[in-house]
Amino acid sequence: MLSKQLKQPFQYEKIPVSSVAAHKKKRAQDTVGTIQRIWSYLAKEKGKLTLVILMVIASSALGLVGPFMIGMAVDDFIVAKQTTGLVTLLIWLAIIYLLHSLSIFLQNYWMISIAQNTVYALREDLFHQFHRLPIAYFDKRQHGELMSRITNDIDNVNNTLNQSVIQIFSSVLTLTGTIGVMLYLSPILTAITMVIVPIMFFAIRWITRRTGPLYKLQQKNLGEVNGYVEEIVSGQHIVKAFSQEKRVMNEFETRNQQLNHAGFWALTISGFIPKVMNMLNFLSFGLIALAGGILAIYDIVTVGIIVIFTEYARQFTRPLNELSNQFNILLSAVAGAERVFRVMDEEQEETDEKTAQKLHDTNGHIVFDQISFGYEDSNILHDISFEAKPGETIAFVGHTGAGKTTIINLISRFYNYDKGEIYLDGIPLKSIQRSSLRKHMAFVLQDAFLFRATIRENIRYGRLEATDKEVIQAAKDANAHEFIHQLPNGYDTMLDQDGSGISQGQRQLLTIARALLAKPKILILDEATSNIDTITELKIQDALKRLMRGRTSFVIAHRLNTIQEADRIIMLQHGEIIEQGSHEQLIALKGQYYQLNKGQKVD
Repeated sequence: MLSKQLKQPFQYEKIPVSSVAAHKKKRAQDTVGTIQRIWSYLAKEKGKLTLVILMVIASSALGLVGPFMIGMAVDDFIVAKQTTGLVTLLIWLAIIYLLHSLSIFLQNYWMISIAQNTVYALREDLFHQFHRLPIAYFDKRQHGELMSRITNDIDNVNNTLNQSVIQIFSSVLTLTGTIGVMLYLSPILTAITMVIVPIMFFAIRWITRRTGPLYKLQQKNLGEVNGYVEEIVSGQHIVKAFSQEKRVMNEFETRNQQLNHAGFWALTISGFIPKVMNMLNFLSFGLIALAGGILAIYDIVTVGIIVIFTEYARQFTRPLNELSNQFNILLSAVAGAERVFRVMDEEQEETDEKTAQKLHDTNGHIVFDQISFGYEDSNILHDISFEAKPGETIAFVGHTGAGKTTIINLISRFYNYDKGEIYLDGIPLKSIQRSSLRKHMAFVLQDAFLFRATIRENIRYGRLEATDKEVIQAAKDANAHEFIHQLPNGYDTMLDQDGSGISQGQRQLLTIARALLAKPKILILDEATSNIDTITELKIQDALKRLMRGRTSFVIAHRLNTIQEADRIIMLQHGEIIEQGSHEQLIALKGQYYQLNKGQKVD
């Protein structure tokens, strides 16, 4: 279906005129707004931009002087058969063209510096924005597609700034200067030369109206391809385990074909521009030669003026050609920049209240008071109330979707609750700065995430100022020191991405060591012992007991044998607390927890 659409890119769905007008207005506003925002970055380099502009003016002026002097030489020396002064003229021409080349070199040199600094700032702002976005934003989007924004889209802007900005400005100046000199030399020949302008204008307009949407589609498809590749590469074990290679390759081929079609038509249609311009250029030469010859016969113009006009006709069509080509490149850059700014304009994680206080220390006393919360239109939690006293362990159990992880996200303020209040040591959670709150928390999650760094650096991530001695002690407390010591480079062993190269259980021990090093008052454990062999599980359980000692801990568990010693177990169902108490109390109640426990055959 898409192939058919792209093979006929000139067909558009008939929609009401008012809708078309509104769409064009919005698109125009978006484009102008995007260009203005790019300019706000360029404006930071005003000094270099001024030098670039001066060099562009100089190169454009020198480019006009050369052909004018050649035309004068034809009349003064060749037609008049005079040689006196010809050598001097040739020397001046050499100097002019040398200065012309130097000015072009300098403007390119400074513009490259401006472009690099601009995209550096743009990429840095986008990366900072990633850290200001709420967790929910990343949960809903492919990571590869987001990576495409900070790589492909910004590189597109960089290439355009390097290639297009100077050429557009230079083309406008050259065009203006050329028309001025042509009018001065011969208004008649100028009028004849201008015959091609309306044809050129309508041809370029027809082409660019079709390439603009295609460039945007190309950038969109490129982001989707990157996102899909990142997802499949990350899940390669699952793909191979379920023998889905063929299906994955077919899906990639579909996405790749969409990108291929969009790029093919964008480049094919924009490729018409130089062909049209060359044809019009030849037409212009023919008109000037024919009209100029007739005017020369009647002594209205000289042969030198005809020579100047043929050269200026080339200089007249060349800037137009460059403007049309650069306009297409500019459209592609604008499409990429729009995707970048769209991320920058996303709603950031809610900022702390101005009166929010810094949490210097905490006992870990947490109270949920009739908390309700929902994602967009769906309600997840309903009037949740419970208390976690300092040093207590609270375990959450329930079926998938019951609201266990949501409660954890509210405690860590990854999300803000809608109704009710959460108190930490009697202080409303919303009155505490997020960063200071999380400094007193540590997480051990089901997916043990490790960075591409040494084991020492991964453990130290829990507290960057920790000494090597403290790192080693944390590893010993987490029962990780023994296997680390057996590695070829010990604590300096470099881990691959996500910690591949060591077992799942060993990765989990390292995350426990990281949490121990952080010395948190509040601990979050999300199914930390799942998918672990029995021996390693015993080590992890022992390390977790050491980690949880004296800390307020919140545990999400599916295997009930891991939480029997919890101070309180909270049974959730459809976002509501249906039972809570110790393991023995809930067993005696013979309710939902009892049935779940019986199903797992745990006494």
